[in-house]
Amino acid sequence: MQVHNVTADAETFTCNAYLAEGDRTVLVDAGSMPGVVDAIADHAEEVDAVVLTHQHGDHVAELDTVLDAYDPELLCYDDHPRRTRRISDGDSLRIGDEEFEAVYSPGHADDHLAFVSETTIFSGDVVVYNDGAFEDGSFGRTDMAGQSREREIESIREILDRMPEGVESMYAGHGDEFHGDVREVVERALERAERREPKYPDE
Repeated sequence: MQVHNVTADAETFTCNAYLAEGDRTVLVDAGSMPGVVDAIADHAEEVDAVVLTHQHGDHVAELDTVLDAYDPELLCYDDHPRRTRRISDGDSLRIGDEEFEAVYSPGHADDHLAFVSETTIFSGDVVVYNDGAFEDGSFGRTDMAGQSREREIESIREILDRMPEGVESMYAGHGDEFHGDVREVVERALERAERREPKYPDE
């Protein structure tokens, strides 16, 4: 499965939006980068579906533009006027060449989902490889209204419980992608979240 970060060249704040090519060409999050449609077109002529990890602005600001350009299905947990399928915890969906399980993972966002296959995780913002706060294992911020560190911790534990041992690729909503022992990265993120220390102490 080929995965491209189609917002990698963004000059404004955005999430990482990943285009997974394969049996089913799927965009995981749409991002907020103007021109994302052109970046997608560099890799694919069609997009079968857009799957959302959650609906924070940096993940969905360009969603309508993508939907208008490619007319894909829209799959997400929370309500959206253009949603074609609701994804719930435990649901199965095909991304690229692999079958993924949706893992409901609130804390950073009430509608957050991560997607896990035998080899890969699209982790959204619940857990990331690096983000400026921590290297080699970090977690989504929980210091804003409606967020919860306790729920975030529970979600990371749930991901660890349900993530197969062979997962070796992590595509997170922010920071770099990671290839290697993903479980170790997620375990370090959990340890840091469990300290209950501020993630960004200077803010």
